[in-house]
Amino acid sequence: MTSPNEQMPRHVAIIMDGNGRWARQRGKIRSFGHKAGVESVRAAVRVARQSGIEALTLFAFSSENWQRPDEEVGGLMQLFKMVLKSEVKKLHKNDVRLRVIGDLSRFDDDLVGRIRDSEALTADNRALTLNIAANYGGRWEITRAARQLALAVAAGKLKPEQIDEARFQQETCLAQLPELDLLIRTGGESRVSNFLLWQLAYAELYFTPALWPDFNEQEFELALADYAARQRRFGLTSEQLED
Repeated sequence: MTSPNEQMPRHVAIIMDGNGRWARQRGKIRSFGHKAGVESVRAAVRVARQSGIEALTLFAFSSENWQRPDEEVGGLMQLFKMVLKSEVKKLHKNDVRLRVIGDLSRFDDDLVGRIRDSEALTADNRALTLNIAANYGGRWEITRAARQLALAVAAGKLKPEQIDEARFQQETCLAQLPELDLLIRTGGESRVSNFLLWQLAYAELYFTPALWPDFNEQEFELALADYAARQRRFGLTSEQLED
């Protein structure tokens, strides 16, 4: 296990890709891979909590995923409900706060109710904040933030010249959390797929060929070790950082 004293990201995000391919390799339907991926979520939460990471954000269901076959989408919704029911008490016991970010308006009342109950139960937990991005898109988040600022200006509560990066940040989904340090994408693809576009400005990117159900504690440790070996410059030169 990586020591909390080593260089550790405060906030890690993961695009959990490869469930369908993992299932096909085994002659199974895609839902088999989604179910198998739940154990990788558990593993990621364990590593994050034990390593002292403050926030973990997982991309579970994008706003584009509604275009998938109805059977797969329905299965994902049922899996989401099942996981909320089976995992939330464990998260609470381990002092993990659960938040769901995204446009919940397309989810049925039962799922939204379970989400709200889970968030309320874990609201005061402090060891780790686990964000699940569901019906989420980076462009949706930026558009939503811009709309909120426009409404504030129209209502006379805000002047246009008061809108800067810091003020815009306040309207984003992860405003109260540390800046994103590390984005991991599993499954071998090298793209960000409309995920956390605002937050990715200075994040380190790590792409692994491991399919999500194969992304275990050891795979997460490899990503953290790779991050620890990097020099984050934020626009400065290496020489400036060494001075």
